[in-house]
Amino acid sequence: MWTRGGLKARAKEVLRGNYWKAFLVSLVIGFATGGGGGGGGSSSRWNSNYNNSSWGDMGEELLLFIGAFLVILAVVFVAALVISILLASPLEVGGRRYFIQSAQYFDNSKCFRFAFDGHNYLGIVGTMLLKKIFLFLWTLLFIIPGIVKGYAYRMVPYILADNPNIGARRAIELSNNMTQGHKFDMFVLDLSFIGWYLLGVLAIGIGVLFVAPYDHATNAELYLALRQNAVERGMCSLSELNLYDPLDGHDSW
Repeated sequence: MWTRGGLKARAKEVLRGNYWKAFLVSLVIGFATGGGGGGGGSSSRWNSNYNNSSWGDMGEELLLFIGAFLVILAVVFVAALVISILLASPLEVGGRRYFIQSAQYFDNSKCFRFAFDGHNYLGIVGTMLLKKIFLFLWTLLFIIPGIVKGYAYRMVPYILADNPNIGARRAIELSNNMTQGHKFDMFVLDLSFIGWYLLGVLAIGIGVLFVAPYDHATNAELYLALRQNAVERGMCSLSELNLYDPLDGHDSW
């Protein structure tokens, strides 16, 4: 059974000689998983001396403005969605692979190339898209089910970092199985970083960027613990995650 202290201790050890590279990778993950939004409004005063013709002209202009705004908004939304699907998802999986490899002291180079490789790319994009759709549908039910499923599906990009062609439904199913009985502990693990992020916010907000590698490295350690538990309990096989038994003379898992 994993503990917060154990995961964090191992994460610190991994980052000790590898922090700045991990920092750059964390920036990429932040771009891939982050989001923002904005809104605006407008107001105008109407003079009571305006006649019906003036009112009609201004009404038409207002409708044209609203229509143009909605079209622009739709274009921006579609563009953001396409970028998220085609670019952000492989970047996230590549970043997760970097931290998994680092945690095992394996070669952590070319992780992003791995995610964009022709044999891996479509599997990653399709699986991450299905994950986003499922999370969106769960969130429509209510906020709490969406949060719970967010924890249930958290291991999907890590699973894809091991085997991008495992299949969308299988990756989601396996992540759900891996996190079964661990969601509350994962939630508490997230809470344990709040103090660090608050300190980062106090440091002109830039400090949160320097906390991210520690967070990502800890979550990679969490995945390795859940992965080992899943293999030992027969939830999946070593070969399903492209892993090998060290007793066979292959890479250690």
